[in-house]
Amino acid sequence: MARTPADHYATLGVPPGATTAEIKAAYRALVKRHHPDAGGDQRTILALNAAWEVLRDGDRRRHYDHGSGLGVAVPPRPGGHGSGPRRGAGAASDEELLGWLQQVYVPIDRLIGQVINPFPAQLRSLAADPYDDELMEVFCAFLEQSRSRMEKVEALYRSRACPAAARGFGLSLYHCLSQVQDALVELERYTMGYVDSYLHDGKEMLREARLRRSRLKEERRRVEL
Repeated sequence: MARTPADHYATLGVPPGATTAEIKAAYRALVKRHHPDAGGDQRTILALNAAWEVLRDGDRRRHYDHGSGLGVAVPPRPGGHGSGPRRGAGAASDEELLGWLQQVYVPIDRLIGQVINPFPAQLRSLAADPYDDELMEVFCAFLEQSRSRMEKVEALYRSRACPAAARGFGLSLYHCLSQVQDALVELERYTMGYVDSYLHDGKEMLREARLRRSRLKEERRRVEL
């Protein structure tokens, strides 16, 4: 039987006109109360997560409010399947390749580093007490800044086609930035539900991204100019 739009709001104990901040605060408080580590019920956690996944996203919430119910497909984020480096027309000149490295790769590498490098310290601070609201807010602010940086990375990557001479390098760069983006998604899920598997997956993804970034630096030295 189809569920009404009020179900998710009722699950979180907020009115249909609640702001995203109010929904977030209600969700976090309920997750703390019902988390299995605190003697809560896993079924309740699943219901809370389902409600949050819909109401946190503007598009999905609008669909839900207009009676579309659950399962509305979210438009894929930029950089999904098929958006890898494109081959330019003809052979790329040395000047084109150098321009791409300076204008695309270098700023992307710097922004990715600003996400990957501070992460261990941010995580150590949060680990002192993940249920402390102030510590969590600081960590969430770091994730928000990181998402903002990755939006700039996405725009940079799409701003100029990768020259054919560096096609493999460009593909490796794309995999690295995708790994960071996916890690941030998992870490945000952890902050909202305190599910350890999300934290573990996010940490592993950033670890892999760090390795990819190091390999990219080695590949960069071998790029023929």
